[in-house]
Amino acid sequence: PSMPPIWRGRSRTARAMTQLCRIYDRFLEIIAVVMLVAVTGIVTAGFVYRWLGESLVWYDEVASISLAWLTYFAGALAALRGAHLGFPGLVNSFPPRLRVAAVLFSSGVTIFFFVLMAWVGTRLLPIIAGITLVSIPEVSQAVVMAAIPVASAMFVLAELLRLPGLLREAWRGPLIDHELKEALEAVGVKPAAGKKRHP
Repeated sequence: PSMPPIWRGRSRTARAMTQLCRIYDRFLEIIAVVMLVAVTGIVTAGFVYRWLGESLVWYDEVASISLAWLTYFAGALAALRGAHLGFPGLVNSFPPRLRVAAVLFSSGVTIFFFVLMAWVGTRLLPIIAGITLVSIPEVSQAVVMAAIPVASAMFVLAELLRLPGLLREAWRGPLIDHELKEALEAVGVKPAAGKKRHP
């Protein structure tokens, strides 16, 4: 059977999706870097103050929240790059049609879960709107928890953008592990696409 047009790397849709993925990847990368710098700055400030015998009242609470935000937003970047834990060896043992079905099932479950997270998070915000941080009463817990629906929506978008390329890879040949792909690209070797096999 022939490959559906949207999965073909040379189609206009595929090229547009690739370009959109690059833009979104850069956007998520900037957010992750900013969050990482912020967490590092907060932790460093807390260490320095305690070393000087002083204490930042808001340090513990803000540091834990910042780390949670970093985890949420960096998770979306990892999803777009396919860096989350997976089992490509199992999927690669399947014939092309089953590989594609397995990829669709996996992505479908992931998308459903984060859509549910976004919905529940959105419903939660009005409930906790009147609750504030203990160390910073001016900041509402709703602002803190807004990271859940926002990051969940970003995760879903990352999965949707990555899906056509993943389906194309699953159809053509074995899925390539993300860490192996990065290692090969780091030394200037482009991972070879698998040959298309018929069931």
